[in-house]
Amino acid sequence: VQLQASGGGLVQPGGSLRLSCAASGRFFAINAMGWYRQAPGKQRDLVASITSGGVTNYADSMKGRFTISRDNAKNTVYLQMNSLKPEDTAVYYCSAQIVVGFVQYDYWGQGTQVTVSS
Repeated sequence: VQLQASGGGLVQPGGSLRLSCAASGRFFAINAMGWYRQAPGKQRDLVASITSGGVTNYADSMKGRFTISRDNAKNTVYLQMNSLKPEDTAVYYCSAQIVVGFVQYDYWGQGTQVTVSS
């Protein structure tokens, strides 16, 4: 099972980016999916999460600017980021709780760099 993230890059303050993360491999189900971020010298923090039923949760600083969504048919989670600020610069990681056989495991994507700078 693998998670492949994409969509990072360099954007100016106030701009937008959309991150994608697709799960592949053999598994029974995907439960919660989410995005985390880690800035240099800081811990990895939750950005947003979404359950298999579509219930979302956001870190306070992202509310109103970021939107998490998922396409269960494509095993993919998205993060639409608007009104980006320099402090949003970080490596963004996707995560997923994936059921393999009868056991749920936590998987992580490889990380995608988001840089907000003029």
